[in-house]
Amino acid sequence: MKGSLVWRLLRRNISGWQMAGYSLASLVGLTIVLTALQFYADVRSGMDDRNQNHDYLVISKKIGLLDRTTAFSGDEIRELESQPWVEAVGKFEASRFRAAVGVEFQGHTLSTETFFESVPEKFFDHVPEGWKFDPACGEVPIILSRDYLSLYNFGFASSRGLPRLRDNEVSMIPLSVAIAGRGEMTRLKGYIAGFSSRISTIAVPESFMKWANEKYGDTSDIRGPSRLVVEVSDPGNPAVTDYMRSHDIEIAGDRQDNSETGYLLKLITGIVMAIGIIITLLAFIILTLSIYLLVQKNRRKIDTLIMLGYRPGEIAGYYYRLITAANCIIMMCSIAISLCIRPVWTVQLKAMDMTGSDISVTIIAGLAITLTVTGMNLWIIRKRIIQNK
Repeated sequence: MKGSLVWRLLRRNISGWQMAGYSLASLVGLTIVLTALQFYADVRSGMDDRNQNHDYLVISKKIGLLDRTTAFSGDEIRELESQPWVEAVGKFEASRFRAAVGVEFQGHTLSTETFFESVPEKFFDHVPEGWKFDPACGEVPIILSRDYLSLYNFGFASSRGLPRLRDNEVSMIPLSVAIAGRGEMTRLKGYIAGFSSRISTIAVPESFMKWANEKYGDTSDIRGPSRLVVEVSDPGNPAVTDYMRSHDIEIAGDRQDNSETGYLLKLITGIVMAIGIIITLLAFIILTLSIYLLVQKNRRKIDTLIMLGYRPGEIAGYYYRLITAANCIIMMCSIAISLCIRPVWTVQLKAMDMTGSDISVTIIAGLAITLTVTGMNLWIIRKRIIQNK
């Protein structure tokens, strides 16, 4: 009863319009921040699920009309490795011998000349078991670009009336690998060990490439690698694009497009979040001014209550509960609104076979921001009441 009378006395000068203005501004600002965070987390997670190779770029020099070579020199590779956004550089080693691959499948004989390349296995998205070559065994494991399987299934197989193949079925097809050079030729067994979505080539183990080039390779014109795979720490960094453009370097596929999309997404999300933070700060300023004005209006009442034996912390407790309750309600409403808005983009992500993040981002961020703002509010209230005692 006593506490109820004190609260009635203190709340008389509380402006409902000021509290409504603070609550509305805080609700809008916090909702914008949480929605932007959840949107970025969902889209970023979806992009990573769909393209797990965004940190690896396969690069080559642009081909000019009068260019005699497109190989990277040792100095160029060292310069690239020295860039702050480069984590590691892998070299494509090309075959310097003639090669052909043949296969018999359902009465059809397919044989074609081909090429091989090798890449350090750390740069593959998946290294199959048994990824090595033993000359005594004479069996060559091969990793194909997944694009090649799609070309066969939807191009060659459809036009020739051949069956379409799945990954595990292709691995069961025995291959005949013929390599020749320096007046010698040999036939080896081969098989498709796996597929890569990261590197577009016909890849063989480095041990096989070293053995075959040493035994059958042309040594009259040994050049540096014409392609490199680069692991980058931040593929969306504009410095990556600037470097590639200034050195006439091309990036294979859409890796840089995806990286630039990720960078643009980060930039747009940052701008939206900044707007939300500004609105939230303005709401905080509104509440701070309201607290100063409220304490000033209640100065005589606060002085009287202190003279009657009430402690400053006890008096401030009534305001604490008001602000804490208001901020908690604002937080819960903001989280609820953000999660209600979320299906707008998650439906589109699912249509593109992309999965979003979980909602913990929104909840944790909402709690952190609310605790910070509430803590500052309570500190200001206590400070003002102590100053006026």
